[in-house]
Amino acid sequence: MSRTADLLVRNAALVATCDGAGRELPGGWVAVTDGLITAVGAAAEPAPEAARTIDAAGCLVTPGLVNTHHHLYQNLTRAFAPAVNGTLFEWLTRLYPVWAGIDEEASYLAAWVGLAELALGGCTSTADHLYIAPRAGGDLWAAEIAAAREVGLRFHPTRGSMTVSRKDGGLPPDSVVQDDDAVLADSERLVAAFHDPSPASMLRVALAPCSPFSVSPALMTATAELAERLDVRLHTHLAEDLDEDGYCLERFGRRPVDQFAEVGWLTSRAWVAHCIYPDVSEIARLGAAGVGVAHCPSSNMILGNGRICPVRDLHAAGAAVGLGCDGSSSNDMASLWLEARTALLLGKMRGGAAAATARDVLNLATRGGAACLGRMGEIGELTVGACGDLVVWAADPIAHAGACTDPVEAWLRCGPGRARETVVAGRVLVEDGTQLLAGIDDVLARHRAVAVRLQNAQVG
Repeated sequence: MSRTADLLVRNAALVATCDGAGRELPGGWVAVTDGLITAVGAAAEPAPEAARTIDAAGCLVTPGLVNTHHHLYQNLTRAFAPAVNGTLFEWLTRLYPVWAGIDEEASYLAAWVGLAELALGGCTSTADHLYIAPRAGGDLWAAEIAAAREVGLRFHPTRGSMTVSRKDGGLPPDSVVQDDDAVLADSERLVAAFHDPSPASMLRVALAPCSPFSVSPALMTATAELAERLDVRLHTHLAEDLDEDGYCLERFGRRPVDQFAEVGWLTSRAWVAHCIYPDVSEIARLGAAGVGVAHCPSSNMILGNGRICPVRDLHAAGAAVGLGCDGSSSNDMASLWLEARTALLLGKMRGGAAAATARDVLNLATRGGAACLGRMGEIGELTVGACGDLVVWAADPIAHAGACTDPVEAWLRCGPGRARETVVAGRVLVEDGTQLLAGIDDVLARHRAVAVRLQNAQVG
């Protein structure tokens, strides 16, 4: 007799498995036991008994979405008026002194709120790029990890860093940077303390110097070597902005992708954020090396960067491409569903009406994200043995009226924008579109108090 499942999601209008064959199961169901998917079936196949059942009638069921780039701490400065309409370098220069006031409490609260928000948009796994290190801030990474454990998302925090301050020709003040030795020592500490490489892990640490213009080449090289020794992944910003091109040409005598290769990062261990300015030869090099790319459509549009990530070209070259929300104030809404819809529209704008479909983008948001994080087969698909992370998307009776032929296309063309249920490792985090976390009102009140303190202090 088969074992009773912990959770059964049944009777879906369609289960989009996002497996390697792209299987879609009308009337399908998914069973989860001990945090893993133990069975997936179509309407005609008998489903197991379960301790809990979710009726997904009329709904689309997908794998949980995977967010490959975020800056959770930045939600403390959403829509920050002095910086909202600046270029990348302008708003960074304006915000770094404000962020210098972030401490452990601020990091914890920002992560708690940001992760809860992501879950509402169907995200079940997220990376976070935390790269500031205020001198009196404490252990910001341990604080956000504590929040992730409370909220329940699968978490990939990255030990970010900046070492080039204004006095050395960089953008940030001295108060948020460290020296190379401090960064490397703390990177090793965090991996030893928190990184879990086991299958179905809820937490994996990556190493993530902020960008070619905010750390020394020596640190980039040493970080790549450390990641190899510790067997963890690498992350950074790359080819994000024309100012970055100019900086790298002036400082290093080469373009950003050339500099990326020079310091040993042209490897399948790395995934990068944005990547909107690579030329044809650079796309080929990134793809051949297996570098992953986090496509952040809303952020690039808000900053007016004038270019669209060459998703199809990167794919054709062999690169994995996922989606990323990015952080405030270059994107003030942490909804991976919104990023998926925006990616659909930008894909069509860049390549024509047939250049991007909802299924293409669903794969970016699931399998593509899993590949960027080095977790193919674990997350981003509904297959036996994969993590029990899934989303139930309801068809809004008004917004979906008349959408009768294709639930996947309707998912992005008609809405809904918010998950009905979000499940991580078999645990329901969002039910009927509502967060189930206790203490939300208290956390939000504390978050607002810290945000007001930071924005009023104008540290720096």
